[in-house]
Amino acid sequence: MLTLKLINEETERVVRGLEKKHFKEAQKAIDEVKAVDLRRRTAQQELDRTKQEAKQIAAKIGLLMKNGNRDDAEIAKQEVAKLKLRDKELQDEMNKAEEELTKLLCSIPNIPNEDVPEGADASDNVVVKEGGTIPSLPDDAACHWDLCKKYNLIDFDMGVKITGAGFPVYVGKMARLQRALQAFFLEEARKSGYLEVEPPYLVNAASGYGTGQLPDKEGQMYHATADDLYLIPTAEVPVTNIFRDVILEEKDLPVKRCAYSACFRREAGSYGKDVRGLNRLHQFDKVEIVRIDKPEHSYQSLQEMLEHVEGLLKKLELPYRILKLCGGDMSFTSAICYDFEVWSAAQKRWLEVSSVSNFESYQANRLKCRYRNADKKIELCHTLNGSALALPRIVAAIIENNQSAEGISVPRVLVPYCGFDILDDNNF
Repeated sequence: MLTLKLINEETERVVRGLEKKHFKEAQKAIDEVKAVDLRRRTAQQELDRTKQEAKQIAAKIGLLMKNGNRDDAEIAKQEVAKLKLRDKELQDEMNKAEEELTKLLCSIPNIPNEDVPEGADASDNVVVKEGGTIPSLPDDAACHWDLCKKYNLIDFDMGVKITGAGFPVYVGKMARLQRALQAFFLEEARKSGYLEVEPPYLVNAASGYGTGQLPDKEGQMYHATADDLYLIPTAEVPVTNIFRDVILEEKDLPVKRCAYSACFRREAGSYGKDVRGLNRLHQFDKVEIVRIDKPEHSYQSLQEMLEHVEGLLKKLELPYRILKLCGGDMSFTSAICYDFEVWSAAQKRWLEVSSVSNFESYQANRLKCRYRNADKKIELCHTLNGSALALPRIVAAIIENNQSAEGISVPRVLVPYCGFDILDDNNF
């Protein structure tokens, strides 16, 4: 959530940023925020004045009574009573304005960093780096969903029977490969200084609000209505909310956490190859890295996170590219975002496997996540997170890129974690 200080002091920059993010009627929204804030502050000022006036009159009442001026004392009491009634009206007006203000601020996205490129959609994203070698496969190379069926690695039909589309069942060596990837990603994160946590998969509404999934995005999350809890779309939500309503010490920053979790997303998607197989699921596994940092160091943290994710793809020997997202393709909450994509050799397309974002103070303002600096002043933190990594499309790329007549070669770095080096007819 944008701070009122930023909106009031840097209105022009805020409006420009919102327009860069293609937020409709940016100027109108900011003008409305400022008008409601003025109404709130005006009510607050009058409330402060009436309380002070009532206090001064009340102080005179005792003296009037002591001097026998009962009539004047009674008039003074009536004046205090009127002021108290006015206080209630002003307090109600303030509460209403604050509620309206919060609702307005929650409807306005974060503004992008100056380094974010202009653009309306994904076609305007900028490729900033490519790495790895794209494999040369025969024209009849199979897509991962056919290879999974051939070697009985993933049963998509069984998932439909048990739950529905988008909930696959991993079988035999593929189930072990899932565990291997989880362990590999977590161990690499640990080596990079991230403290592992195992968070809940259900969160309350306050947590969804803190990281920006709520309000207005309820339809994207599975909602357990009886208990008013939400299945997490990413471990970002519970892990970042560990620091909700927390004041950290500057010496303890940056805070670095990682977590494995299953992720649940209701996104429907369209039919066709773009959502076939592992390309888009309603339940999938992911390791998330989260950082809480001070503003002047958060972009160094972002760079370190990008290098960490890139290092994982290098070790998996997957061809990849890094994109800087344009203003129109960024998420509601991010100030800057980089996507990592891997090449899917059989599908002949890039698949997104990670987003690494700096939210600057936007999430922290909602979370009330702050730190005490060297001067003992309390400031908002910056929050960052990234997928390191999401499993389904990594698995799709591994299967397609490493296929041969003998089977599917497992990346060398994963062999110690899973205990085999090939996916083939022997799937036990």
